[in-house]
Amino acid sequence: MTVRRLGFGAMRLTGPGIWGPPADHDEAIRVLRKAVELGINLIDTADSYGPSISEELIREALYPYPADLVIATKAGLARTGPDVWIPLGRPEYLVQEAELSLRRLGLERIELFQLHRIDPKVPLEDQLGALVGLKEQGKIHHIGLSEVSVEELVEARRITEIVSVQNLYNLANRQSESVLEYAEKEGLGFIPWFPVATGDLARPGGPLDELARARGASPGQLALAWLLRRSPVMLPIPGTSKVSHLEENTTAALIELSEEEFESLARAGAEAAPPA
Repeated sequence: MTVRRLGFGAMRLTGPGIWGPPADHDEAIRVLRKAVELGINLIDTADSYGPSISEELIREALYPYPADLVIATKAGLARTGPDVWIPLGRPEYLVQEAELSLRRLGLERIELFQLHRIDPKVPLEDQLGALVGLKEQGKIHHIGLSEVSVEELVEARRITEIVSVQNLYNLANRQSESVLEYAEKEGLGFIPWFPVATGDLARPGGPLDELARARGASPGQLALAWLLRRSPVMLPIPGTSKVSHLEENTTAALIELSEEEFESLARAGAEAAPPA
């Protein structure tokens, strides 16, 4: 399964706290259609975004889907209110949510289905076993994980094939460096969430701000360009609810940092990063 290395994260299409409908429904639809028009062919969503609203918007905007469009979704977090995320990995719940995602998205098979979080109260083999069962039924194609350690990733791969991992990772927060290195070594896709975060690096006069001015780009564009250069398995999924911001993010794929620029930002990011 081949996708372009800059995808679109559909979390921000929902309301405040990733809860409820978007403030501007029509703009959300325009964003999704524009993403595909710009050549993006991976859209990442989850049953918990809204909840369910992100998936419903994707179907409304894009169904019937282009042949090369991959829609990745997730299950494993229950929602009881804005900004509330509760790990829930009971096998019957994961199966139920996969079935509902298929229905909402209008798909016969989900190309990439990710366990949104490992539920510490449920054995991992039971959680992944539910996804393996769905795979055997032809309802999902590939299995991915989200926010895991190297040890958890290794354990999961003993149970079933894992093709991708989605962890928090950006220029200013590289606490998942060891997971990225493992993904590189093993040929797994690494999908960094919150990829445009820059911390204090983009403050006026900061290293990212200075380079952005010199390159005629935004700090966010350079943060994405840095991720794309950092590793060949990196697949950022910046999200937005505005077409103008989507176009800005997508342009980052055309920016080529020099070795000096890349290393300079890497050093600045390492100095600003929170302790591991």
